Amino acid sequence: MAVKPETAHDAAPMAFEFKAASFTLPLLRLLGAEMDEVAEQLGAKVDQAPDFFRNTPVVIDLSALPSGAGDVQFPLLVGLLRGYGMIPVGVRGGNAGQNEAAEAMELAILGDSYVRRAKPGATASARKPDSRTTTDNPRQARPDGKKQAFASSSKLITQPIRSGQRVYAAGGDLSVVGAVSSGAELLADGNIHIYGPLRGRALAGLNGDPRTRIFCQDLQAELVSVAGRYRVSENIPEVLQGRPVQVFLDQEILRIEKL
Repeated sequence: MAVKPETAHDAAPMAFEFKAASFTLPLLRLLGAEMDEVAEQLGAKVDQAPDFFRNTPVVIDLSALPSGAGDVQFPLLVGLLRGYGMIPVGVRGGNAGQNEAAEAMELAILGDSYVRRAKPGATASARKPDSRTTTDNPRQARPDGKKQAFASSSKLITQPIRSGQRVYAAGGDLSVVGAVSSGAELLADGNIHIYGPLRGRALAGLNGDPRTRIFCQDLQAELVSVAGRYRVSENIPEVLQGRPVQVFLDQEILRIEKL
């Protein structure tokens, strides 16, 4: 009787597999190529919240560089970011020469597919920031005058968020019914609601919307941020610690008030 030879596939299980995944990475948007200025301003920013940047993967965005900015000194820039504990993983935008220099530093070249896009079928007006519906107006009118439910990417989490976990609500609000542990991170393009102790980080308005807010039943946060303005635990008054609060922007100043 013939015996079927054993193949390598039959002998051992698969050791790995490739799968598609979606991640939200912070951008370092270069507005100029002068590394001394970048170093000075970045140092001041990191000093305000060093833990926020530690071991954080960063994408270098070159799309805002003026045409006459000159070459980007990637060895200096990459060394600077790594020196502050960040992990530069790639670049976005830029010209062919800049991309070639980035590749020489083993940075990935990220295309438009890594940019968040509006959902297919969305109208041009729906993509404008000033037409974005907030939780103050959760229902929007249809052309016939009737009301319809607002379709968004809001996310509801009904279990505690453990240390090391990162939860992101793209295009909507994030609500957490439970505690958020130290070392956990909440991110949302919209508002963030925490119905429990917040001991980790909460960043609302990730797409830059200054109207967003953070609502928390028990503030013990490592960091809170709205539209890029943030405050770390050391700068949160003791009178607000452990209290129900809301965090919002007032004339570009981050404020924390009791509820």
